[in-house]
Amino acid sequence: MTHDLDAVHAALPPMASTIRMVVSDIDGTLIGPDKNITESTFRVAKQLREAGITLCLVSARSAEGILRYHRELSLDTPFGALNGGLIVGPDDEILSSLSLSVSSVEAACDTLSVHHVDTWLFRGHEWLIHDPGTYYVDHERRVVGIEPVVVPDFKPYREGVGKIVAASSNFALLQRMEVEIGAMLEGQASAHRSADYYLDITHKDANKGFAARALADRLGIPMSEVACIGDMSNDVPMLRIAGLGIAMGNATEEVQAHAHVTTGRNDAEGWAEAMQRFVLPRAPRAA
Repeated sequence: MTHDLDAVHAALPPMASTIRMVVSDIDGTLIGPDKNITESTFRVAKQLREAGITLCLVSARSAEGILRYHRELSLDTPFGALNGGLIVGPDDEILSSLSLSVSSVEAACDTLSVHHVDTWLFRGHEWLIHDPGTYYVDHERRVVGIEPVVVPDFKPYREGVGKIVAASSNFALLQRMEVEIGAMLEGQASAHRSADYYLDITHKDANKGFAARALADRLGIPMSEVACIGDMSNDVPMLRIAGLGIAMGNATEEVQAHAHVTTGRNDAEGWAEAMQRFVLPRAPRAA
């Protein structure tokens, strides 16, 4: 790490001695590059449950994109979708939602259009796009398992938008858009990359830190007893406030600086390793 990142890491509060809840990112964290949950992860998730540790999922994905993993893990907990823009109950009921202002949607869409970046809107359970033939639309359709709604113009749909996604293979451009749009919409919206090829723009309070707090509050667990685990810049808001922040081995040094500890990569059982090394020894029954 650089001197500045070392300072960020050194300023973290002490790690929690007891963990009653885990808030986990999905892509790049819970699942590997093949988008599947491994047998080790299934086994360790069961061990968490048996140890009295609640598991909640939070993701930039839509609610529909999270439900597959929620069901596979047999979870009965609420989860956070759209980077916290939606808090959803285990029965798929929307418990709370945060929407971008119309002016923020217009400004972000106009900026992305100038740079010819493919743009999508998410409203509630809807996924709106312009061009169904682009690579990342097909990628998202296959990964998430939902169908987009093709519209010729976003103007009639700019109210109630929970998330804007900018998708591009020009990773450097998205990194620049993250900074520029974040500065342009400061105080109105949050802009973070959820993958090298996706930039997510949400309501200023719709971030994974907000989601982690909302989930913990609903379950009556203080954040000081919550472990958060993730790999991308959009995970930093929850890592910062976690009683135990865990970065994946595939995370950048910047993300790792905001976590207490770092585990293995998502393609090498890093999630299961993190639960076994750092979380289960802090289970309430083991405390």
